[in-house]
Amino acid sequence: MDASIIIVNYNTRQLTLNCLESVFASITSYSYEIIVVDNASRDDSVQTLKEAYPQVQLIVNSDNSGFAKANNQAMKAAKGRYILLLNSDTIVKQDTLHTMIYFMDHHPEMGASGCKVILPDGTLDKACKRGFPTPSASFYYAFGISRMFPDRPKFNQYQLGHLSPDDEYPVDCLVGAFMLVRRETIDQVGGLDETFFMYGEDIDWCYRIKEAGWGIYYYPRTYIVHYKGASARRKPMKIIYEFHRAMWVFHRKHYAKRYGMLTNTVVWLGISLKFSLSLIRNKLIRPASQKELASGHAEVRETSSEVKA
Repeated sequence: MDASIIIVNYNTRQLTLNCLESVFASITSYSYEIIVVDNASRDDSVQTLKEAYPQVQLIVNSDNSGFAKANNQAMKAAKGRYILLLNSDTIVKQDTLHTMIYFMDHHPEMGASGCKVILPDGTLDKACKRGFPTPSASFYYAFGISRMFPDRPKFNQYQLGHLSPDDEYPVDCLVGAFMLVRRETIDQVGGLDETFFMYGEDIDWCYRIKEAGWGIYYYPRTYIVHYKGASARRKPMKIIYEFHRAMWVFHRKHYAKRYGMLTNTVVWLGISLKFSLSLIRNKLIRPASQKELASGHAEVRETSSEVKA
């Protein structure tokens, strides 16, 4: 088996169906399997997926233990030479799997790679090519200095805005929405850190992969579309909390011992302030109606057809 594609589903039945449809439309000579992990969805995801795609291996959990743990479950069952983490809210092009596996086969020094990731409006999902969130990189990003000086590498350490999204190059980290990882690399560094619930585990994994001496590469010769959970809509409190908790978990794990008490305190205060502002901003967003949610799913289906065409 060349690749094991892992998709975690949580109440995203239609998004997952659309994602699977795009994967099965792939044109490739490589063999692959698909493993879907359902994290105790409350909709009819499990039954629908069983009926629509019986060839997909489905792991059904009795509770939602998080993105990292679900992916680790699937990795234990996976048979592929490569593991592909793929978000349920993505649509892949017909050539994506072939292009990325071919690249990895011809670059054995690379532990992981990622393609270009675009949002529904055609703009870049900037998370697909990043530097590590060091205190300085996070400061320049959080306070908008990177946007003020978009061509200065010093101020664009995190989102790498000074580098063209159409060029290929080594990066520090990729996004968990699409990350192709070599089996030997996983055997060496281990799976995702389950301390992270649903954010930050991709950055932490990339950090450990690079620390072990493997390369990580951004390869925009193909792309996927990422719907990113309809970010303009109001988010549940837990999502906002986990997003900001992941920042502190990552800093505490990899950077806290390198810096003094003053820097660590400033980082903690900065995360706390950002968390508070995010809560206020989220409160001002009106909840999405059922009609809008249905419209969003229809948009994904239309994009899936366009990408395959």
